[in-house]
Amino acid sequence: MKTLALLSTICTLTSTMSYAETQNNEDNSSIEKISVVGAATNLSITAEEIEQYQANDLADIFRYSPSISVGGSVGVAQKIYIRGLEDAFLNVTVDGAQQTSTLFHHIGRVTIDPDLLQQIDVQAGAGEATSGPGAIGGSIRFKTKDAQDLLAEDENFGGRIKANYFSNEGTRFSGSLYGKLSDSWGVLGYYSTVDRDNMEDGDGNEIYGTAADQDILFLKASGEIALNHFLSLSLEQREEEGEFSARPNWVVLEGEALYPSEAKRDTYVANYRFAHSELMDLEATAYQTNSSFRGGRFDWLAEIDTYGFDLRNSSELELHRFVYGIDYRKDEVTSGPAQGVTENAEEGSVLGIYAQGYTDLTPQLLLSYGVRYDDYEFQQKILLDEYYGTPITESASSLDNSELSFNLGFSYELTESWSLGLGFAQAARGKQIGDGFTLDGYLYDGSDIPVVAEDLVPETVTNLEASVEYSSTNLNAKFSVYDSSLDDVIFEGFEGNSIFNNIGTLESNGVEFDLAYRWKSFDLFLGFSHVEAELKPRDGIYSVSYSSIDLNGYEFVGLGNSRGNTWVAGLDYDINTNASVGFSVTKVDSIDIDTLHQAVDLGWTDSLYRLNKPSYTTVDMYANWQLSDSLILNVAVTNLFNEQYIDHSSVGDYSEVFSTVIGPHEAGRDIRISMSYDF
Repeated sequence: MKTLALLSTICTLTSTMSYAETQNNEDNSSIEKISVVGAATNLSITAEEIEQYQANDLADIFRYSPSISVGGSVGVAQKIYIRGLEDAFLNVTVDGAQQTSTLFHHIGRVTIDPDLLQQIDVQAGAGEATSGPGAIGGSIRFKTKDAQDLLAEDENFGGRIKANYFSNEGTRFSGSLYGKLSDSWGVLGYYSTVDRDNMEDGDGNEIYGTAADQDILFLKASGEIALNHFLSLSLEQREEEGEFSARPNWVVLEGEALYPSEAKRDTYVANYRFAHSELMDLEATAYQTNSSFRGGRFDWLAEIDTYGFDLRNSSELELHRFVYGIDYRKDEVTSGPAQGVTENAEEGSVLGIYAQGYTDLTPQLLLSYGVRYDDYEFQQKILLDEYYGTPITESASSLDNSELSFNLGFSYELTESWSLGLGFAQAARGKQIGDGFTLDGYLYDGSDIPVVAEDLVPETVTNLEASVEYSSTNLNAKFSVYDSSLDDVIFEGFEGNSIFNNIGTLESNGVEFDLAYRWKSFDLFLGFSHVEAELKPRDGIYSVSYSSIDLNGYEFVGLGNSRGNTWVAGLDYDINTNASVGFSVTKVDSIDIDTLHQAVDLGWTDSLYRLNKPSYTTVDMYANWQLSDSLILNVAVTNLFNEQYIDHSSVGDYSEVFSTVIGPHEAGRDIRISMSYDF
């Protein structure tokens, strides 16, 4: 069940499965089982948990984790936040393929079909060297299903037809086919189509700009190609069409213009593993992603091309285990009028070399240590065309930076039930490619093109974590405290221009508490998160000196947001082997922060604005029935009592100063019914 699965994974120490364990594992899959650095607030989410509440988007996936939030009720504009930091600071992968940058800073950069997911692993905060390049805020690893996950031992072929109805407002139809080509080789095919109308908020008002059509095709072949050789090949094609506002992460007022828009993404991933011996357990990942967004009031087009690889080996020597390798990624973003003749472009790449070690110093004390070297390159090329009344010009900026990062952590078992954890980790990130919208200078008549400062340096973070955990047969409890300091934050737009500068230090600190208890057929869980995320600006950024500024999603789009204390509590109950029910309650406390510091400096307003984010409480519930061997009925209700609210991770309400700057309200009650037929 969700409760014990949640705490057993976040409390477990992790590394890659050993060679010896691989030989004894029937599906020969690579899993995570030991991690020390950053383990205090790690989290895993399983396919069962996603299915229970009929997750429809990112907000649904992370709805029941107090430390992870998703802002934006419009699917295309949703952004993930961990510890107050936006997902731009995270290393996000799908089967090892990194998801990078944004096409438009008002929309999100992470999109995934929940039905495809087998597991999600989250590392909050900088952690191990194996987390990948630029993981200064942590990492999220999405793992998709394959045929072996869906077939029983005695099955060679199967499939699922599924229909979902959402009362607020939409339908989803999907179909899967999966089968074995041999004893160890399987193929999965999946197609999903979603038709979504404008939703209604808790007061029954229409949320304009939330209607969209979405189509997803997924193909995956995987298995053992020779003794101890494993290969997985996958293709995902995703397309979403709708009419969105010029700023989808803001509220759309009645009568406001909407523009036909289209988002596409094609991702190709190859994963290979050679489990030869305890000294050679080789894993390789190669990927290529193309994503694009077309639309907006200027019929604008942006495209991002990404390709890369990760090659690593694991070696075991008695009480020691080492994971070491090399990874590389290159990104290119182009932007311009969809019908135009010019494009602006940025290119970025990062080459990383890393090593992570684990040592059992004693039966009770496990030590983790690692180092990572990253070399970042960045180049920008701006072209303007007379087509827009601007003389043809060309400007270029380039950067080449490298950084070393270290980590160290331990876990100590005081008794069979009590354990302590402590971790120190560093991470670095050079300038990444920007989003296509701000890159395209013609939107500002060519007068406000974002470029990089000549003295720009990489962002670096130091993350400290400590935890204490209690675990017994039926009870798991864990308390964690953390402090992250991100120096030389890179941001664009200060000083009245669009130059990317290092603007100061971003501090994120807080506490988390998780508890799970099992009694007979009942699973009870409780979670709490308190986080403070603030910027300490460097001298000269503002005309007035500020010691610290709370982050908010309007001024600091791309950096982070402030959120009130978050509580999550719930209960799961197994009625019998064929039926289960559950509910959860999420409460977010109110918070007040001073905002609009930059607007005051630029003369847009006369004084700072005290932004209030009101508290809100939502209740969700679900029921599952296995009606027969082939038929499954699921009923879920989200926001049962029609709470009217703006999620704290969305843009706040600034209407007293700027009438149109308001975050979108979240959806009201949504009754979700799904019927699945397996064959």
